[in-house]
Amino acid sequence: MPDGLPDPGKIWNDFITNPLVQTAGTLIVIYVVLLWLGTAYWAFRDMQARSENPILPYFASALIIFFTPLLFGFAVVLYLIVRPRESLAEVYERSLAEESLLAEVEKNELCPVCRDRVHADWLVCPNCRTRLHRVCPSCSRLADPEWPLCAYCGHEFRPPQRAPERQPEWAPAPAVRPVERPTELGAEPGLRPASNP
Repeated sequence: MPDGLPDPGKIWNDFITNPLVQTAGTLIVIYVVLLWLGTAYWAFRDMQARSENPILPYFASALIIFFTPLLFGFAVVLYLIVRPRESLAEVYERSLAEESLLAEVEKNELCPVCRDRVHADWLVCPNCRTRLHRVCPSCSRLADPEWPLCAYCGHEFRPPQRAPERQPEWAPAPAVRPVERPTELGAEPGLRPASNP
């Protein structure tokens, strides 16, 4: 090497042996190892929140640990690709939202006969004229037609009285047995006797 130029090997050796650089290197290694183990724990907890299978969280953390502190970034990317998209809490919230929408739809009453939408305070279906509710004579609130008593005041409803059945005017007369006329001696029934000249 020409005189006057610094020796690169000596500079590098002085840099490496510097106690401050050695302490910073040790701290970086400790940070990377802690980040590696923390990522494995995060994968474990994340898989617990996303799957009911008790073995999958262990596989997720083993995947991170298997890739060592040097390559665990690739394991994290791989885990983010294969993990379930929704957590169990998100699935539960979605099912609750679907149930509430279904309850909202079922809350809209339907006519029992024509299945048309009706309001809760209608007495009669405007489409098919089916009686939907009746008014309680005691408290003036709406009651279901099938209720034997008012749910609000306890008033008992009388069953509807039926009109007595009438015979139709065109009803046939009761069957009468025909009476046979007496026949003369020697004559067969159903034949007229011979007339005398």
